[in-house]
Amino acid sequence: MTAPSTPITSTLSDEQKEITGKALQETLVDLIDLSLIAKQAHWNVVGAQFRSVHLELDELVTVAREFTDAAAERATAIGVSPDGRAETVAKTAATKGFGEGWTKDADVVVSIVENLKAVIAGLRERIDVTEDADPVTQDLLIGFASKLEQLHWMWQAQVA
Repeated sequence: MTAPSTPITSTLSDEQKEITGKALQETLVDLIDLSLIAKQAHWNVVGAQFRSVHLELDELVTVAREFTDAAAERATAIGVSPDGRAETVAKTAATKGFGEGWTKDADVVVSIVENLKAVIAGLRERIDVTEDADPVTQDLLIGFASKLEQLHWMWQAQVA
């Protein structure tokens, strides 16, 4: 038996739901990819700062995964089906990616800074578009941006 196409109703208007759903979906794929990038870097970092970078990558993965779940659950709460499939993430995430193989700690830091910057830029755009459409989602995105900007600063400080 097939589930109904819209089993969850929303208190938002159709227009608000469309704007907010798009913002949450874009956030979802960016955060999923950020967690994958950080895990890939975690497994492949080498160099004098290996241990500290390795542990900081775990922190980033944890934050990205928590935010991913919060974004997906918010989408579901407003009646939007989140799409976190690998194919969707690969096609739509606005992250910068991460290379393959062993990567020097300084290069990992630079890559993480670039990826965080890309995710934050997307969040800031979505904060603007959700202001009128759904302040609840906007508040969620502001919280994500605040923490990711803190991490962005901390990662940058390593190569300053």
